Amino acid sequence: MSDWLLEAAASYNRDSYEQRERYSTHLLIPIETMSTVIRWSMESIPDEVLIGFDPDPERANPEDVEMVFGPSQTTFSGCGFLLGTPHIVNIGDSYSVHHVPEEWTDEVFSEERGARGSRFSSFLHSHPNAYAHPSQADAEAADWTEGVEMILGVRFSPAPLGLEWYDQEDGHRRDLNPDQGGSLPVLARVAGRKVHGFELIGYLRNGEGVNLLITTEDGSPIGLDLAQG
Repeated sequence: MSDWLLEAAASYNRDSYEQRERYSTHLLIPIETMSTVIRWSMESIPDEVLIGFDPDPERANPEDVEMVFGPSQTTFSGCGFLLGTPHIVNIGDSYSVHHVPEEWTDEVFSEERGARGSRFSSFLHSHPNAYAHPSQADAEAADWTEGVEMILGVRFSPAPLGLEWYDQEDGHRRDLNPDQGGSLPVLARVAGRKVHGFELIGYLRNGEGVNLLITTEDGSPIGLDLAQG
């Protein structure tokens, strides 16, 4: 596991702990899953990638996490369990990536299920060179998500024309980066591009935010000693 991701997870989780009162529910993401999601997102640049998940029924949230961050007050598909294995569902531009390919839906596409109808309960999609905040298309796609909808913003350079870093100061921001003292680091190099940083958010289809925590395999939040309070 990359040292920077371990450091970023610890910093992210400390922020999740400090802001826990603003969320009514939470989702635990194993760091191996987070590492895979980040790698797929970087490899897909400049396209977006859509990734689907089901909850892992073999891994329930640890009791100490539920005591400190919950118990969850909002029920969603997978509530109370760690996020399961990631699956690439689609890769494309911001207009097409939200559609689930027909082979994922057993050839069933209907107005009742929407473009996001599939067997997965939760989804994450990347925002290449854009901060993590749902667009109108993101919000419409989330209407069909029974679990948690997540966005991973990926900042990189050099950027293709028209895909320069897009930022906006309003809204709640959640950086997934090591503490760098305000500098712009180079976290990775992929296909001739430098990756500088990430943002990660989660929300439900009603727009309510979900507090995300990055954990060990057994669900312990990295960088937090919950026994100490």
